[in-house]
Amino acid sequence: MEEPELFKVAVRPARKKRPPQEFKVVALRECPLPEHLLKCESPGHAADYWRRCISTLPSYDPDKESFVVLLLTTRKHVKGHQVVATGILDQVLVHAREVFRPAIVAAAHAVILMHNHPAGDPTPSEADIRVTRDLVRGGLLLRIEVLDHVIITSQRHCSLRELGYLAV
Repeated sequence: MEEPELFKVAVRPARKKRPPQEFKVVALRECPLPEHLLKCESPGHAADYWRRCISTLPSYDPDKESFVVLLLTTRKHVKGHQVVATGILDQVLVHAREVFRPAIVAAAHAVILMHNHPAGDPTPSEADIRVTRDLVRGGLLLRIEVLDHVIITSQRHCSLRELGYLAV
């Protein structure tokens, strides 16, 4: 006797598994920094780092938003940075996976999130605040402290910590 259609199970072929991949941090170039940029203890230090190291990159476009994660040691010394994403004139898409990947690979203790506003107003948008809160929660799970989120313009900067948005 044949089973009714209701009880038949469709069998799908197993998906082919990808081989494991190795990730490692490779120094692309040496970037000697002045002594005052080696330690990042304030939003002003982060803004100075941006203007000296990020805005001078050949791939940097001041007419598009760029999201950067600054990697720090336990004593807030700069280990390096990673340009996580480049967007369009008024937005950039980021995900916690891309933000914390370089921090995990580089064994960073803490991070400072940074992005630019090409229009010249460093005031955080609702989307900036929402993304920052999500990334702070992600950092808590990973035990990687999000020290600040600094929004940069050509002349000014704004700290979401100083505005009270990073209070846990």
